[in-house]
Amino acid sequence: MVDHTDIRTYVVNLRRRADRRRRMERILPEQLRAFFTSDWDGPFDGLSLTKEDIAEFGYRLFPWKIASDNPWWDRPLKFGEVGCSLAHLACWEDAEATGAEPYVLVLEDDAVIGEDFLARLSEGLKRLETAEIPSDLIYLGRVPLRPDTPSSVDGFVSPGYSHCTYGYLLTRSGLKHVLDARLGDAVVPVDEFLPALYTNHERLDVRTRFPRRLDALTFEPPLVAQLAKDLAGSDTEESPFVDEEAPTWSAPRNS
Repeated sequence: MVDHTDIRTYVVNLRRRADRRRRMERILPEQLRAFFTSDWDGPFDGLSLTKEDIAEFGYRLFPWKIASDNPWWDRPLKFGEVGCSLAHLACWEDAEATGAEPYVLVLEDDAVIGEDFLARLSEGLKRLETAEIPSDLIYLGRVPLRPDTPSSVDGFVSPGYSHCTYGYLLTRSGLKHVLDARLGDAVVPVDEFLPALYTNHERLDVRTRFPRRLDALTFEPPLVAQLAKDLAGSDTEESPFVDEEAPTWSAPRNS
């Protein structure tokens, strides 16, 4: 039986977003002791991050902008996207260095969970273990952009190309795979990085740099949703492009 002691929990959060931290501390099940990235030093905040910071920490950026009809690809990276990816990477590295739990849960600080979250999560993981289905990455919520395929386990599907990383699990095998892919050597948005590892990414350059290596599943229906952007704002989107000067920024309303 899977219980809370099998799950190591992280919350991606910025120091200046204490409001979001308080909300997450309020809604997380008390059994889950969460580690917050806002307690760590790192190049995570897109509003203060510079190219010099990225280099000083030893990271390199993937040449992201290409001519494309996709508006997410036909522009440079944003500092917020870089910081978000590096915060997720820091969670994975910490889990590998200091944890031994079979599951690593990563939530972003705009995640929305229900009161029965932990029970539904544990019950679903038990079904997967009983079925002995290989899984490295398990989405708890996401935005599907390509069709999913059925799974042999009730309550799960195999995800197509998807965006958003506000709630997912990595197994120990998945943790090894994402670290072996060395995101820090060619930083891309984590929204694009994870699906590149379980599906054939539509960008050849991304697919070549990050070939498939994960078995992925997703809860269906989802266990986790995301706060609406008009309520919470977006610390990722409301940040400057890496190749441009920082624009005037207005703080999002507190959630």
